[in-house]
Amino acid sequence: MKTLIITLEYPPQIGGIASYTYNLAKNMSPEDVIVYAPKMLGDTDIDKKNPWKVIRTKPFFAFFWPRWIKMLWQVWNLVKQENIGQIYVHHTLPAGYVAYLIKKFKRVPYTVFFHGTDLALGLKNKKRKLKQVCSSAEKIIVNSIYLKNQFLNHFEDLEAKMVVIYPCPDKIFLDRAPEAELKKMKSQLALEGKKVIVTVARMSEGKGYPHLIRLLPKILEKVPNLVWLMIGDGPKKDEIIAAIQKNYLQNVTRFIGFVPYTELPKYYQISDAFVLLTHPDEASGQEAWGTSFIEAAASGLPAVAGRSGGVEEAVQNLVTGLIVDVYQDQSIVSAVSDLLRETEYAKKMGEAGRQRVLSEFTWEKQLQKL
Repeated sequence: MKTLIITLEYPPQIGGIASYTYNLAKNMSPEDVIVYAPKMLGDTDIDKKNPWKVIRTKPFFAFFWPRWIKMLWQVWNLVKQENIGQIYVHHTLPAGYVAYLIKKFKRVPYTVFFHGTDLALGLKNKKRKLKQVCSSAEKIIVNSIYLKNQFLNHFEDLEAKMVVIYPCPDKIFLDRAPEAELKKMKSQLALEGKKVIVTVARMSEGKGYPHLIRLLPKILEKVPNLVWLMIGDGPKKDEIIAAIQKNYLQNVTRFIGFVPYTELPKYYQISDAFVLLTHPDEASGQEAWGTSFIEAAASGLPAVAGRSGGVEEAVQNLVTGLIVDVYQDQSIVSAVSDLLRETEYAKKMGEAGRQRVLSEFTWEKQLQKL
């Protein structure tokens, strides 16, 4: 049976949903899966490297309302042309409503893959549509126990449909790059003799960039040879760069920006710790999971994580990393500086995180739940 994956986030974009959808496709038979994703800069280079088919398009009308009618028309034709037997839909609204209408008129079943932002956005003013889409789905896949519980607070009658499938890292995060390549990267980024922390995240609300910028001078007092690598892009990029300049931190930060997915493992491997101070955000709520924490763990890095939603499932406090409250400054300063100064302590956590990935967070194991 041929499966169509509908997603609005997909590589070359960086982020948890993009990683999830890519790895979902990668771990299915290439002849049995088609991905429907937005057209964007750099997509051709990504798509030609993979054996499965990717349909790139602009899914929304610029002016006509509802804008998603364009997506409905495109997917409708795709289902007919490719003899699609089932749909895996991400972005419950509006993409889920497209799948709902196709099931209603063409009897093609669909499964909803539910992410944290789906619930936060759907509950604001589209709760009825959200319930309608989820009720008609064959299954509702959530990415953490935290998100499952949040969902059931509003739709407890749908529990029987729910399955937790944790996002897992690609196998490339488990493979060590050649030492010569890593040494070259360190030289290019002037990292010799430095203690390196790395953040891989969208530059948006809830990711804790302002908190770490504010506290970096205090951490530097304890770890004067610290350097911070920032990988990602997003709506808050200009604000973040301005804050770095305002605090005279240009010499201890490296703004890397967008990095192709296949190159990400190298940045983890030249770092000593992963730091992402996630926290609740008014627009998107709490972090439902945190794929980058698992990618870092696969690479053997200990993490400093902000307490938020499902992050405490991705990072085991005092075992694979340290979980902090982003409003408790001293705990953040201590957590980051301790991991960088106490090498054996950090190494033990990194090894525990890697072993946990190998035993629990592989796509082979998680997708058996489907």
